[in-house]
Amino acid sequence: MNKTLIILAVCFSTSAFAANEPRHPTDKIAADLGVSEVAFSQCFKPERPDRNKRPDEAKMRAEKAKLLTCLQDSNPSMTGKRLDSVMERYRPEPPKRGS
Repeated sequence: MNKTLIILAVCFSTSAFAANEPRHPTDKIAADLGVSEVAFSQCFKPERPDRNKRPDEAKMRAEKAKLLTCLQDSNPSMTGKRLDSVMERYRPEPPKRGS
């Protein structure tokens, strides 16, 4: 559970899933979640967290719950486990040190 919350914090603290973010395969992520790319982008759009501050665990849990509910509007079979699995697969790699 903590691993999922950390992944969500990374995703929410970067604009990693913004619709206009060419570095991230939003089309593939959406497909893996079983939703349209538009629906996927809309579910991530409402939150624009402070990039300089990591949200606390309660905030991350609340954000995950909102995200899951939003995604379930497009894919009622979406589960927290499936969301966790896809988010892990597309988690951004941390920058390499010394590069």
